[in-house]
Amino acid sequence: MTRPNGSYPRPLREDQARLTRRRVLDAAHELFLAHGYTGTTIDAVAGHAGVSVQTVYNAVGNKAALLAAVYDTVLAGDDAPVPIAQRPTFQAMLAETDGRRCLARYAALGRELGERAVPLVAVILAGSADPAVRALADTAENQRAIGTATVARHCAERFGLRPGLSVDDAADILWTLTAPEVTIRLVLRRRWSWDHYQTWLADTMADSVLGPPPPRSRRRPKTHG
Repeated sequence: MTRPNGSYPRPLREDQARLTRRRVLDAAHELFLAHGYTGTTIDAVAGHAGVSVQTVYNAVGNKAALLAAVYDTVLAGDDAPVPIAQRPTFQAMLAETDGRRCLARYAALGRELGERAVPLVAVILAGSADPAVRALADTAENQRAIGTATVARHCAERFGLRPGLSVDDAADILWTLTAPEVTIRLVLRRRWSWDHYQTWLADTMADSVLGPPPPRSRRRPKTHG
């Protein structure tokens, strides 16, 4: 429905703008994965999305902005403006009452994010010679460091860290173990399954930050007098 002056109602215009933006991001995502950052052009994105070049600029921005927007959308799984730390999976992790289960949930979150984002992260790392891509990679690493520091503090306050381990060192350990480069090496290069990766990550994080699990108690055999 249009108004007498030929314009669309505002909610409809906003819906159309969101759909156009998503179409542009989906097209850019496919092309970045297929051709890398350098091999992808705004003209190609526009053609793949079925829109004009100017529409790409209006909807998202230049190529660096496209890569950043695609990364944010892929990492979150949608284009809702809700930080990872406020999403149900992260909140369920914080609600755990056992330290190893907490970090097991953190490993599951790492797997969830990795399955969606690792191929694109590989593109970002490969294109990091470009200053704009390097800036995106640095921003992503800084955000990840904030997240791992949050988890380290939570573990320290709620469960206690292994003897002699500071919160800062715990944060650095989590930051290293969850690094995309580690995921890429194990899953893409060494062909680990995601199940194998998730189990390894959960156990290694817990052993490194909380300490090894207590030995299972053994039931004494019954004696007959």
